[in-house]
Amino acid sequence: MFKIRSSKYRHVFCDQPKVEECWTDFRLSTVTGDQQYIKASAKYFAVGMAGGGGPVIVNRLDRPGRFDISTSQYVSGHSGAVLDIDWNPFDDSMMATASEDTNIKLWNIPDDWEPTDDKGNARAGKSLTESLVDLTGHSKKVTLLRFHPTANNTLLSTAADHTVKVWDVENSQAVSSFDAIDNLVHDIVWDVKGDQYAFSCKDKMVRLCDGRTGMEAASFQAHQGVKSVKIVYVNDSGKMFTCGASKQSSREIKVWDLKNLDKPLHTESIDTAAGAMIPLWDADTAVMYLCGKGDGVVRLYEYEDKEPYIFKLNDGFRSNTPGKGYCAVPKRGLDVMKHETMRILKVTNSAGVQPLNFMVPRKSDAFQDDINPPTASSTPAHGCHEWLEGSSKDPVTVSLNPADRATNGHSVVVPKKAFKTVSSLAKELDDANKRIAFLEKKLQQNNIAF
Repeated sequence: MFKIRSSKYRHVFCDQPKVEECWTDFRLSTVTGDQQYIKASAKYFAVGMAGGGGPVIVNRLDRPGRFDISTSQYVSGHSGAVLDIDWNPFDDSMMATASEDTNIKLWNIPDDWEPTDDKGNARAGKSLTESLVDLTGHSKKVTLLRFHPTANNTLLSTAADHTVKVWDVENSQAVSSFDAIDNLVHDIVWDVKGDQYAFSCKDKMVRLCDGRTGMEAASFQAHQGVKSVKIVYVNDSGKMFTCGASKQSSREIKVWDLKNLDKPLHTESIDTAAGAMIPLWDADTAVMYLCGKGDGVVRLYEYEDKEPYIFKLNDGFRSNTPGKGYCAVPKRGLDVMKHETMRILKVTNSAGVQPLNFMVPRKSDAFQDDINPPTASSTPAHGCHEWLEGSSKDPVTVSLNPADRATNGHSVVVPKKAFKTVSSLAKELDDANKRIAFLEKKLQQNNIAF
């Protein structure tokens, strides 16, 4: 007898967003590549804009509206266009930018960076030009960035110089570099703990490397087509998804066992569209939201550790407006009381930025812990130095239940730790020494006068 497979996410839906819920009238950057074009923290999103200095507009997630350069906030410190952006998973106000000028810059978005004052009047636009840290070491344009999932202030990057580097951000230096490739890198991803990273290349190979040393552990050809290959580590299951194209150029997903990379466990055909795919993986619910550049469809697939491993749920969202790029908002930024399980930001050439809110229909207004399990918190499991010395930890998780995130009816506010670099500490020490010298001189003058 035929048995219907049960799933809590079978009926996930997403309505077409209203105009007043979107961000419009953007003058988007014209750069092309394998990046997502937009990235979000639990508080902000950032997208590259056209113009000199590689401007990146930064907007609050809770304040949609029309883009106005006179009242909007943006960072502008590169000498070339910004190609990729990533937000620090442990600081919703810190982001990294990669540019054609070969540099990586770290930025801190000030807490008072608001578009309106206390009376609701529009403020003048603000341009942030001074970065926290500049990471120099790539010799050609930097194309992709990924922050470490568990170690604080640790960053992965790749560039057109055919290298993949791991950076200790606080010390402003690369701690490892993989140089044994001669092709452009299409994608870079960390595994769940950040012990290993994987990257795909134009030569159709996927390589797995030790995160600390950059030494190659394994490699395999994932797809035969020429489209860029995207990678997803399937939590700690020992499995991996690759999204690419067949020899006949039809798009496909493959499931791999990392212990046996001779052949895939399963191949799922998608369609014959031309755009590169962007898989957005929800590690908490084991659901993949498959987007595509030039597509108006978001497809949902659920993972189970049994054949065929991925199960098509539905086309969670359909639109006639093609997407230029997509990103997922961290689960800490969702409206869980409305049973929102995923929010995707879709950037388009014509309609600006649209929020796609995926909901699970439930009759109760109470928090539903079965569809919103604990998620990665903003607390790092360890620091970069500890991780480099061999520390291996799972991400620290936090409950999404508002009742668990409050004390005496007030939300818990964790004080923001000041970001300190070697250069900033050296400046503080120099200032302190100058102050000591000044006080000693003043004390000496007082003694002489006495």
